[in-house]
Amino acid sequence: MRAAETTRTRRRAIPWLLLALWIGVLAVVAPFASKLGDVQHDRVTDYLPASADSTQVAKIQDRLPGGQTTELVLVYHRDSGLTAADRATAARQVATIGRQHALTGTPQPVPSKDGTTVMYPVTSNEPGADEKKRDALVDDVRGVAHDQDGMTVQVGGPSAMATDAADVYQSLGGPLLYTTVAVVAVLLILIYRSPMLWLVPLVVAGVGDFLSTGVAYGLNQAFGTTVSGQSTGIMTVLVFGAGTDYALLLVSRYREELRRHERPYDAMRAALRGCGPAVLASSGTVAAGLLCLLAADLNSSRGMGPLGTVGVLCALVAMLTLLPALLVLLGRRVFWPLVPAYGSTPKARRSLFAAMGSSAGRRPLTVLASGAVLLGALALGTLNLPGTIKQQDAFVDKPESVAALETLAKAYPERSAQPIDVITPADRADATLATVRAAHGVANAQPGRTGGGWTEISVIASAPPQSAAETATIKELRHELPGSYVGGPSAQQIDLKDTNARDRLVVIPIVLVSVLLILIALLRSLVAPLILVAAVIAVWGAALGIGGLVFGPLFGFEGTDPGLGLLSFVFLVALGVDYGIFLMHRMREESLKGAEPSAAALTALRTTGGVIASAGLVLAATFAVLTNMGLVQLVELGFVIAVGVLLDTFLVRTYLVTSASVALGRKVWWPGPLSRTPEPAPPERQPEPV
Repeated sequence: MRAAETTRTRRRAIPWLLLALWIGVLAVVAPFASKLGDVQHDRVTDYLPASADSTQVAKIQDRLPGGQTTELVLVYHRDSGLTAADRATAARQVATIGRQHALTGTPQPVPSKDGTTVMYPVTSNEPGADEKKRDALVDDVRGVAHDQDGMTVQVGGPSAMATDAADVYQSLGGPLLYTTVAVVAVLLILIYRSPMLWLVPLVVAGVGDFLSTGVAYGLNQAFGTTVSGQSTGIMTVLVFGAGTDYALLLVSRYREELRRHERPYDAMRAALRGCGPAVLASSGTVAAGLLCLLAADLNSSRGMGPLGTVGVLCALVAMLTLLPALLVLLGRRVFWPLVPAYGSTPKARRSLFAAMGSSAGRRPLTVLASGAVLLGALALGTLNLPGTIKQQDAFVDKPESVAALETLAKAYPERSAQPIDVITPADRADATLATVRAAHGVANAQPGRTGGGWTEISVIASAPPQSAAETATIKELRHELPGSYVGGPSAQQIDLKDTNARDRLVVIPIVLVSVLLILIALLRSLVAPLILVAAVIAVWGAALGIGGLVFGPLFGFEGTDPGLGLLSFVFLVALGVDYGIFLMHRMREESLKGAEPSAAALTALRTTGGVIASAGLVLAATFAVLTNMGLVQLVELGFVIAVGVLLDTFLVRTYLVTSASVALGRKVWWPGPLSRTPEPAPPERQPEPV
């Protein structure tokens, strides 16, 4: 009697101990979480390939006298032609900027041939590598160089474009978090139909997000992990998306167990035993897939791997410890008004997923073939994907720097307004300069700073930025200048495209092998994991195909980000396999209980279909939040992943995986023991007559 009372007391104490432990953890993490913004950078080197020429140029320029250079172009334009007063105003504004800031040399006017435009290249080493000082300088220059008397004044150049991009990334934090929380809250209210229950997973997800920011800061301090606006934004989306998925699965199983167990503590223990392995395996799959990004050469992709993994694991820990503790402490009343009473049975009703599963079970081969044809047809849309996006087309709303670049392209068709940077050994500077000036497509080349054994040469091409002709000039310079480095904005775009192509060839096979091995270990089968992996690959192709059908014609995008294919693959494979694990794990449970293969598949779909659908809607909605951001690359990534998750949830898991499982029968578990037909039980021995 005393032992039983002690056990009950211990069980009542465990949730309170977990809650106290979390309060302590958050108190420790709080000082570090608030510092993540201090180490977030969106410099060129945070996104460029680690080994590329353009990266080496940016790093060497930081070490030259004066440090990193802020390069701007002031553009003065009047459609009818600049007047003498316009030119005087331009000169006066530039002189004011020179008095207020330490410029490297006196800016000289470069008039256009048609007389409509004059540009002033302005450079300064005043900010150095400090992004905040750079942004402040750009803002100050824009405050001085403003429209006057009908003359348009625009501030462009590489540094102005970097400032505009940084403004977008800095705006991700608040709006992205608030929008994600609002979307998840609305969906949870609709799913749970309870005035209280929806708030518990949402609060726990918020705690997981707070924890992830502190851990991400620790990773940066310990290992120098790249922290960018893109990676922190994706981390937040993953915490709320994946974390809410785990919460939906746990709460659904907990609701079932409350009907079988009198005490909430016992029901939660049973729920964790039932769905815990699937949640652990699914989160492990996502983490493994994201960590494969460490093999990427692109800094932005490689930095996203650890931060995404931190987000998923923090969400997992919160949902498997804090969420159960809160639910147990709140008791059954948290489900009000739909409280699952002990010993009750859920109201019998026609399940949509039971009907869908039945249709897949009646003609599994027909359903499987039809689904494969549909996904294949959608994948053909990838042929309509626009080419690689240009730097000036990377913004959803055109900023001032892009408008300045367009004005320059029209006014100076005979030359580029965007320099190509060549870094060469100082002892070969003269020979390099002669080679550069003799190269095809070079309009002008001037030596710049020298220091640390290197000399900087600024090159102006005769072709517009990121045109085929300018690309040919950059490649020729790299070929003709061994031992030197060729960088600058256009060279960076070339390196981004080439490195993403390389990363796809390296990372995608690693992701597939890692995910496949985890599935084989979990499901004790080879066939079932191959089905799941094939399904997510098909979903990826179809989602990209839908993107190809809408990006240009509907969204008006001029191109796609070079990293779209790789990042969408990693997220869709890792996250898509989640739902396959939920379904297949329940199917395996039913098979272990002795259910026939088709019955096990349909039961698994009937019991997990609603949860998977809810989880898929939440995850798709959280990634869809990215489509409201100001950068084309985030809009495209969010769209493809959201569409892929919906395809995976309502087509692939519901119909294709179920129909494949029914068609294969026990072979789906080959070569495990479940693939073999159980031997019939021996007949009972009849007693001999006396």
